[in-house]
Amino acid sequence: MEVLSSWDALRKQARKLEAQLDEQMNSYRRFVSAKGSVKFDADSDLESGIDRLLKQLQQVNIQMQAWVSSGGSEMVSHTLTRHQEILQDLTQEFYRLRSSLRAKQEHASLLEDFREFDRSRVDLEAGGDSADNALLKEHASVSRSTGQMDTVISQAQATLGALVLQRSTFGGINSKLSNIGSRLPTVSHILSAIKRKKSMDTIILSLVASVCTFLIFIYWLTK
Repeated sequence: MEVLSSWDALRKQARKLEAQLDEQMNSYRRFVSAKGSVKFDADSDLESGIDRLLKQLQQVNIQMQAWVSSGGSEMVSHTLTRHQEILQDLTQEFYRLRSSLRAKQEHASLLEDFREFDRSRVDLEAGGDSADNALLKEHASVSRSTGQMDTVISQAQATLGALVLQRSTFGGINSKLSNIGSRLPTVSHILSAIKRKKSMDTIILSLVASVCTFLIFIYWLTK
């Protein structure tokens, strides 16, 4: 992406990307909430487009943060905070919708596997081949386990993405606090304590998410 230098150019680019994301997210919401038969293979281009726009908006936010850190006014700092909040909201909703779609796809896949297995079972009961029947049962079980693992991995990726975004947001806040602390030495000690607490909260949140994901993974492996 081209590096923009002026604040007005950065803000204009951020608004443009946010408008594009809003339009694509509306389409994605309709796609995820669609009832009845859904062509799941149509989601790939839409998801990749949203993901690309989110990354571009994140880069613009980083440039805006650098601009503010170099001596921007309080007003532009407030504007940056608003753009960061919009990015965070869009990213979290995208991960939530994507996880919901994956669960819907998995449900449809399991139903199809069950129907296929049921048809095969009926045929085998009529034909009487117990060895093939056992193989079909094993295939259906493996398919269900694989689908469940895909769902767990998708949820873990969504959690990781949210944590990365929160880390980026906390980085911007910490930069602002450091700038204020340099101007007001008398409160630097308090700000340092706040910074340590935020870092500890982030570490704890990351550890909890990692442990939960690991336990879910172990649970599905031992089922």
